[in-house]
Amino acid sequence: MQGFEENDISKNSNGGTEITKRALTEYVPAELVEHFQIIPSRVRDINPEKIRVYWQHDLAGDPEVNHLAGSESRDRFHQFVFSSNWQLNDFVTKLQFPRNKKVSVIETPIKPIEVKQKDFNDKIRLIYFSTPHRGLDVLVPVFEHLAKTYSNIHLDVFSSFKIYGWEDSDQQYEPLFEKVRQHPQMTYHGSVDQATLRNALADAHILAYPNIWEETSCRVLIESMSAGLVCVHPNLAALPDTSGGLTSMYQFDESPNEHAAVFHRNLDHAIQVVANEPIQNYLKFVKAYADSRFNIDKISSQWESLLTALKEEYPTVESRVLAKQMFTYST
Repeated sequence: MQGFEENDISKNSNGGTEITKRALTEYVPAELVEHFQIIPSRVRDINPEKIRVYWQHDLAGDPEVNHLAGSESRDRFHQFVFSSNWQLNDFVTKLQFPRNKKVSVIETPIKPIEVKQKDFNDKIRLIYFSTPHRGLDVLVPVFEHLAKTYSNIHLDVFSSFKIYGWEDSDQQYEPLFEKVRQHPQMTYHGSVDQATLRNALADAHILAYPNIWEETSCRVLIESMSAGLVCVHPNLAALPDTSGGLTSMYQFDESPNEHAAVFHRNLDHAIQVVANEPIQNYLKFVKAYADSRFNIDKISSQWESLLTALKEEYPTVESRVLAKQMFTYST
């Protein structure tokens, strides 16, 4: 049996790709999946007896996907699945990736987050839960400045490369983590399990995400919408697509200073209005939207439908032979 593949990178990782993959294995029938080799981003080996689905999570500029610029490499796969329309367009633009029946877009699934009535009597809780290189160095100084005005705000930071098994990569961010630890209105949590994170999201009020990394989908944003948070983030890469235009989104600026200034204004406004009843009612609508669009029951059904159709098209090992059977990956 093969199915959703684990490789040398993913087996020690608990990032968004791995969370999604492992969740889907609970929903898509194992007796169907066993006919497939579903490769999440990183190609290492090709199984000639399986139906090969290349499930893409990387950016088109990543060296891991350079081989897809050539038809000889693309012809080794029966189907390509992208996480967003933005990501597919990125591949079309940069790699001249063809749009045909071998290409599908299946969005990132989540299990909806159970949200209780938000409590604003104590503090307004802001949250950042992504790796540090995606914007934490923008967030911390902005929050430090806002904390001088608002004594009732608190920032919870869940951020570490440990989710990928890259503990050494945290070292360059230790001064930033320490700044969070030392501030009375910030708490550094590092890397935690999903249950702990989901509980923190249920208690939070604002996603503070001054993202500077091109997201191909963004589980952080999807889960925050499901948790009923005001989501403050730029319109970078796939974020407008993922948000549905329903969040507190601002124009991304490549200048770090300009980005910080715009983020500061938008986060300040979010702090001022988040407790207002009309805003909280609106966030219930946003939650319903996210829970419907990205619901794992719906997304797993899309996967099941796709795999069923492919199994019918390639029912035997002999039918799965494509242009060139073996693929050797080299760095």
